Amino acid sequence: LKKPNKLFSLFSFQNEINEVPFFDIQLPYELALKIFQYLGKTELGRCAQVSRTWKVLAEDEVLWYRLCQQEGYLLDTSISDRSCWKLALKNCRVRERTLKTNWKNRIGTVSQLQYELGRILCDVHSCDGVVIAGYTSGEVRLWDTRTWDYTAPILEPVHGPGDAGPQPHVSFVRINSSLAVAAYEDGTVSIWNLMFGREPIHCYQHNQRIQALALASEGATVATASGFEVKVESPNDRGFWQTMETFEIQKLVNFLNLVPAVMESPVTIAAAEDIVYLLKAEDPGKILHSVYGQPVTCLDVSAHEAAFGVKTFGWLLNEPNQILLYNLETSQCLKKMGNSIGDFTCVNLQNSPPNMLVTGNKDRRVRVFDLRKSESLCSLYAHQLGVSAVQMDDWKIISGGEEGLVCVWDQRMGTKLWEMHARHPVRHVWFNSHSLITANIPDEKTPRGTSIMDDDLTAHRKHRGIIYAYEFSVDQLAVESVLPICRSSYDEVTGYNYNIGLAVPYDNI
Repeated sequence: LKKPNKLFSLFSFQNEINEVPFFDIQLPYELALKIFQYLGKTELGRCAQVSRTWKVLAEDEVLWYRLCQQEGYLLDTSISDRSCWKLALKNCRVRERTLKTNWKNRIGTVSQLQYELGRILCDVHSCDGVVIAGYTSGEVRLWDTRTWDYTAPILEPVHGPGDAGPQPHVSFVRINSSLAVAAYEDGTVSIWNLMFGREPIHCYQHNQRIQALALASEGATVATASGFEVKVESPNDRGFWQTMETFEIQKLVNFLNLVPAVMESPVTIAAAEDIVYLLKAEDPGKILHSVYGQPVTCLDVSAHEAAFGVKTFGWLLNEPNQILLYNLETSQCLKKMGNSIGDFTCVNLQNSPPNMLVTGNKDRRVRVFDLRKSESLCSLYAHQLGVSAVQMDDWKIISGGEEGLVCVWDQRMGTKLWEMHARHPVRHVWFNSHSLITANIPDEKTPRGTSIMDDDLTAHRKHRGIIYAYEFSVDQLAVESVLPICRSSYDEVTGYNYNIGLAVPYDNI
């Protein structure tokens, strides 16, 4: 037998059964339980039909608690929190199947996160259902979709003595579980703690416009790029914010990411035109990748790897546009993936399943790559004007396009499940097991024919941009919970792939 698990040494068994019959021998209950721990759900169900003694053993709470933890359910609970772990595992599996069915059939609710006084939407980011949005009015708003409380709290900027005029536009916003960050057009960066109210806890200033902003997925580290300077801010041991590192680079930064799960000094990945830098305190000017005339078009970083798209010129070089995968510890190129005429516009490595990567391209296709191979696993013809945002999990892909279309795909079947459309390009997509957040952000921040300072709230309604929050874990009837494209009292839903209610309720005539 393998080494006994600590769970068995901590749990005191109190059962009237002292010995369990194993064919022609009698084993102690504890030893028989350790043998049964190597069985799965099906085998335990079969063993429970052997005899009354085996049934008691096969339904022991320790065994079903282990199975529940192994399948990823209720990881934050202890064995004493539930009275029947077999029933708890069954309920979790039923809930997972129901959520998957709701995703595929578009059964759920949808809400619009709007703030008209903010004028035009500039940038959106989300983390675990909390959404942050920045506007041309200089205001930053939050929504917590986990409680469906859409009262948008105000994150106040720092006001100086001469700030009587209009606030500068918000360039970038980022959020994690504890911090919210906003970068403004005038080079100001404000940082808020989500637990300490609406006043910023730290601010700092760049002399020029900020080109990129990055916030650590966990912890308190902020990186900004302005001009030829990359600055990393973080609190010290006493909680006072300070500039940890300042890096001078040769070109203007287009993309910026902080490597997650770094315990020591923060590590920053910066893509500046055709150079990718690995910025850390020990080696401030290390170049990860550099090929003259091949600019970087997208970037994403995981704990140990960096993936980015490079643009080449087919009539000069024989290599097509590709996705390069680099190991951050060895600084070696692991894979060159893709063979596309169009530019890769977005890549998602950090949120993808293990050994998987999903990309979007200007050639209208979404591609999924296995990092152990060089060819794409599937290629989906998605968006007419190019793909602008993409994310995947173990069975579905969510993609957003420049034409404003959000598509949900079944990865293994390679088919589109459903789609939603809005006016502006999709710049942000985030989802978990039960919710989806998308943001359509306009490229034009000053619509023609109207003044951005007008008091008429309807003047820019179609130009503002919009944020959608979908929830698929509602327990309602299918007709009542269909996402509202068009509503009617028509009761028949069979035969409609997207569950669209008829525009004319002719059944009431």
